[in-house]
Amino acid sequence: MIPEIKAYEEKMTKTINVLTNEYASIRAGRANPAILDRIMVDYYGTPTRINQLASISVSEARILVIQPYDKSVLKAIEKAIQASDLGINPSKDGAVVRVPFPQLTEERRKELCKSIRKQGEDAKVAIRSIRRDANDKLKAMKKNSEITEDDQKAAEQKVQKMTDRFCEEIDKISANKEKEIMEV
Repeated sequence: MIPEIKAYEEKMTKTINVLTNEYASIRAGRANPAILDRIMVDYYGTPTRINQLASISVSEARILVIQPYDKSVLKAIEKAIQASDLGINPSKDGAVVRVPFPQLTEERRKELCKSIRKQGEDAKVAIRSIRRDANDKLKAMKKNSEITEDDQKAAEQKVQKMTDRFCEEIDKISANKEKEIMEV
């Protein structure tokens, strides 16, 4: 068949991966080390991820413990977490930084669910955009007589099935994250 379809499938898979990473950074009331993945710390003039500077562990259900490999970076880690948009307040405790996660209010949970739905819809829009690009490419190939009309139709159906599959996967991922937020 047409080898380009594989490239479009890879793009759709990347969209799903991006969405999953975004969802991992949404705080669900439980301590989750993935929440800190996006936070960058100024380490000797170089922005560096926290998980590269320290070991992160969950000591209790709602408390993350960050133990830096280099003790001199303790204050920088604390500042980076405070400056982030996570709404959590870390505290230094000797050689570690403790990050307590407060219980989510009902209102905050609903806001998070709205945000989850919006991110899910944005991912579906990205998937559909990839489908449109694939179909445009197929039409151009047909116009240039590189493929037959039957091949074009078959490939478009394949792209549509792929799009439907990825949109269903986005719906499942979003529903699971909403459920996780509302159950905490």
